[in-house]
Amino acid sequence: MSPLFPALAARSALPALRFGDRSLTHAELAAAAGSLAAGLAGARRVAVWATPTPETAVGVVAALLAGVPAVPLNPKTGERELAHILADSEPSLVLAEPGAELPAALGALPRRDVELTGPETPLPPELSPEAPALIVYTSGTTGPPKGAVLPRRAITSTLDALEDAWQWTADDVLVHGLPLFHVHGLILGILGPLRRGGEVRHLGRFSTQGVARELASGATMLFGVPTMYHRIAEALPGDPQLVKALAGARLLVSGSAALPVHDHERIAAATGRRVIERYGMTETLMSTSVRADGEPRPGTVGLPLKGVEFRLVDESDGIGEIQVRGPNLFTRYLNRPDATEAAFDDGWFRTGDMASLDADGYVRIVGRKATDLIKSGGHKIGAGEIENALLDHPGVREAAVTGEPDADLGERIVAWIVPADPAEPPAPEELSAHVAAQLAPHKRPRDVRFLDTLPRNDMGKIMKRALHG
Repeated sequence: MSPLFPALAARSALPALRFGDRSLTHAELAAAAGSLAAGLAGARRVAVWATPTPETAVGVVAALLAGVPAVPLNPKTGERELAHILADSEPSLVLAEPGAELPAALGALPRRDVELTGPETPLPPELSPEAPALIVYTSGTTGPPKGAVLPRRAITSTLDALEDAWQWTADDVLVHGLPLFHVHGLILGILGPLRRGGEVRHLGRFSTQGVARELASGATMLFGVPTMYHRIAEALPGDPQLVKALAGARLLVSGSAALPVHDHERIAAATGRRVIERYGMTETLMSTSVRADGEPRPGTVGLPLKGVEFRLVDESDGIGEIQVRGPNLFTRYLNRPDATEAAFDDGWFRTGDMASLDADGYVRIVGRKATDLIKSGGHKIGAGEIENALLDHPGVREAAVTGEPDADLGERIVAWIVPADPAEPPAPEELSAHVAAQLAPHKRPRDVRFLDTLPRNDMGKIMKRALHG
């Protein structure tokens, strides 16, 4: 059986991880993670205190080598949610960087500090593709988070499909500043380069200066979320070094939420480089992407990846719910057979995301079935297209669109706006008319509400459920 990380098995002397001034080659990572893996043998599960450090990467890789499912923990998780995750996953111990202060909820667990060095030890044999690798907890919208059990084949199939779609090789050097407790930052951002035999440089904390520095000194790819690309777009006019660095990048990838078309266009105009988008979620890892050799079409997330089956169900007005099946899927929700059964339709995973298809099969995400699909006056309306139209207005810095019950329309469209100039926000009537002229009259906001900031989670996604009238 081929190894999950061939370059580790081969003890490659090429760079693997860099966090600031601390770095490891693949051979050094194999020694550190292999030594730790030997001490994890027999553990039920391990929790990993997922700070943005090389210790987190070593801890996760060690657990994968040992065949012990790892549970990445968000260091910002609140007490109640952390207590739920620990009670649900029942880890045998917690891995953490030396000196990290752990919350009281972790006090009952044995702790093992992760070291970045270790004696060279034989790596354990590769496990079955169906063996559980990670348990990643999804954000709970209607209850406590659920632990998605991700098998090894989900990780390998997604990363190998992205190798094909993105022409990803061992020569690529990835830079990112994403959290390491989630699919995007951990599986794509850390495990992806390690599987390819390349290098990842983690910024620790995202900054446009860090992006410019790394892309100017050998990095070829950038992974980010829309909030990061928005900050990049804002900084470009006054930062020629950032412009030059982005212009020289091989691939700029955005995910976890839709990148507004306005930011797409600003980055392309300044750098000549297009950001590409992909689509996935915790339970499916990656399902679609714009290809590196394809058309980077703003507002779309490309085509289904190699090996992924994709369909839209219950279509009307050209919009349907995305369902996927394939080797990229999780196996179950931990301790939740009811939720697992409800999530599948004859082997197809019900994503809860709504989309339409362009004539050539490119996927356009409308949004979540529950929060981004607005049924108003007999029309199905996607919040995303209205948000993009609002962001084209010079008086709008950020925008979110929701639907609220309306006795006449069924739902009325509500726009939540962070104005470019808080002292002189645009008139609500002006914004409604702007949308009506850009899209159609029935898509105009009926209410416009101004905010200082939009509520966002750690991945930069707008938390629409936190927006209330």
